[in-house]
Amino acid sequence: MSNVTVLDGGFATQLSVHVGKSIDGDPLWSARFNATDPNAVFKTHLDFLEAGAEAIMTNTYQASIEGYVEYLNLDEDTSLSLIKSTVRVAHMARNHYLAQVSVEERTSIPLLVASIGPYGAHLHDGSEYTGRYSNDVSMDTIQKWHRPRIDACLEAGVDVLGIETIPCKMEAEALLDMMCDEYPTVRFWISFQCKDNQHLANGELFSETVNSLWTKARLRRNKNLLALGVNCVHPQIVTPLFRSVNEKKLPETRIPLIVYPNSGEVYTVEDGWQGREDCVPLEHYVPQWIDLGARFIGGCCRTYARDIKRIKQTVINHANSNHCH
Repeated sequence: MSNVTVLDGGFATQLSVHVGKSIDGDPLWSARFNATDPNAVFKTHLDFLEAGAEAIMTNTYQASIEGYVEYLNLDEDTSLSLIKSTVRVAHMARNHYLAQVSVEERTSIPLLVASIGPYGAHLHDGSEYTGRYSNDVSMDTIQKWHRPRIDACLEAGVDVLGIETIPCKMEAEALLDMMCDEYPTVRFWISFQCKDNQHLANGELFSETVNSLWTKARLRRNKNLLALGVNCVHPQIVTPLFRSVNEKKLPETRIPLIVYPNSGEVYTVEDGWQGREDCVPLEHYVPQWIDLGARFIGGCCRTYARDIKRIKQTVINHANSNHCH
């Protein structure tokens, strides 16, 4: 058995197969469909499960009270209800999938992960890719903003919180403190947005940030931080980022890492996604990521269920070839 958990892919990317149009550019992004087309959300989860994903993430990345109040004219209570019902759609997809597969085929019950996007995602100014708000916003404000959505997801029932696309060390520390203080029994990961092969989006060193967060969790005796890593980045920068954390460590002191990058296409507001034909398929990188300590691997923007299927096969092959040596 491999000790790697295969995650799902780009939710909005796969969702576009069911809703028939590109979702980029909507201020609520894929979170709008939680209200307008939950059946398409259900089918998207199912696509990933059928492709072999061992964890699926709820469609809550861009779901916030502020966003729903502003763009769907909901009030606070209805916004929180919509977040809970979105988690329940993921439950329904998992139950449906488990009812389809025989007990023999089932290696484990897929994890249900709440997607917890960064504070910057609700500002709609691209600051989740720069982290520039870290100078203007207090840790307390960040925690206050995250708390209602985290509570709603936990109330609706998830196995793990996937705290993702975090652009700055300050927000990660605010969330780590909050998890240790307020949610000590909840499993979670933190994955970062990085601007190059050394630095977080906000400019801090990735290796220094990851090492300090891991040490802090250990000092606080929190055993529920499952992994640290990156998502929504170009796959080419992942190996050097991971090397900077784990290459010099002994195997037993390595930090468990997580990665779910974009396809390698590049996005601009003017032209949308470009460069599909130049992309190296993600599965080519998978063995080196596993060798550097990756324990969770999936895809982000522009990765489809078919990409997850190939990642899964590569993970299995890698485990088998190591088993034979």
